[in-house]
Amino acid sequence: MTSIEYHTVCPECESNLIHDYSKGEYICQKCGCVVMDQVDDYGPESHSTDFEEKSKNTRASGFTSFSLHDYGLRTEIAFGSKDYTGRSIDHQVAEQMNAMRKWHSRIRVASPKERRLSNVLSKINETCSAMLLPKTLVETAAMIYRNFENKSEAKGKSIACIAAATIYLACKRCSMVRSMDEIVKATGITESDRFSLKLASKYYRIMVMELGVFTEQSGTKISSDGLQDPDPPSNTKNTLSSSSQPTTIIPVKLAIDQYISKLANIAKIGTKVERLAIDLAHKTDDHLLADGKAPNGLAAAYIYLAAVLLGINLLQVDISSLSGVTEVTIRNRCKDILTTFKLTISIKPSITSR
Repeated sequence: MTSIEYHTVCPECESNLIHDYSKGEYICQKCGCVVMDQVDDYGPESHSTDFEEKSKNTRASGFTSFSLHDYGLRTEIAFGSKDYTGRSIDHQVAEQMNAMRKWHSRIRVASPKERRLSNVLSKINETCSAMLLPKTLVETAAMIYRNFENKSEAKGKSIACIAAATIYLACKRCSMVRSMDEIVKATGITESDRFSLKLASKYYRIMVMELGVFTEQSGTKISSDGLQDPDPPSNTKNTLSSSSQPTTIIPVKLAIDQYISKLANIAKIGTKVERLAIDLAHKTDDHLLADGKAPNGLAAAYIYLAAVLLGINLLQVDISSLSGVTEVTIRNRCKDILTTFKLTISIKPSITSR
């Protein structure tokens, strides 16, 4: 139906029209002529508050998601105790429904590859939910794992470790500060199992090598043999995006501001200390100072120096326990900052009232 065919009154007797919502038709209330049919309803989805009634009156299906192995297109059997008419079902039918639900969840996975994909994506969803990560990061992690599985063989790899490596890579893609240790702990692996942390780090390096990651900061590409290609010539830089294989742009390192903000929020430090620490980090930005150093150790050192300059009592043992580094590391980073750069402090005289 186009806008030319739209009518407000009946063309036969010029009477008012009645809208039949169930059939999508406009009918003349006097002569019964169907003036318009197949009319789109742009009104609200449902006026009901009951979930079952609202689900029956819905006009469209649910959304698709990369975090589900079949993109969310499967049919789910609900756990309700009533049928579609609202009447309660007996225990025999309930047992049959439970058996159907169990076999339905089993047959939706047709191959070992789909079963492995379903297990890994379920672990990614579970871990991200435990870490309170946004839905955007879950979708990014699912897309990264799908690309990795298409390019490489993921058979035989630990589900928890490959999920942790994927989430860590997605955190770097979304510029979120999360360490590999935090992600591995969220997957349910205990601290005593240090082999899992090393295995997750190994899977992360394999994923970076296999996916051929382009970096935004240095413009280098990590090829499949583990070597970094130098910057391409100026006449070939524009052809990188037109390559046959899609690439994922992931930053090499996150800004030190994010580490300082995260540590300040965990330690519940005042805003003045955080702003001064970020200001010190910007003024002492040097790759010779940051290369090979843990970013959380540098962030702890900047926060400690800012607290000392503002006269706030902040112990090294407190900031070291929250940042995950030792007190010696904080002292060494402070010594590197103070020996490399010269800090000039200007004291503003206070005006005393008489």
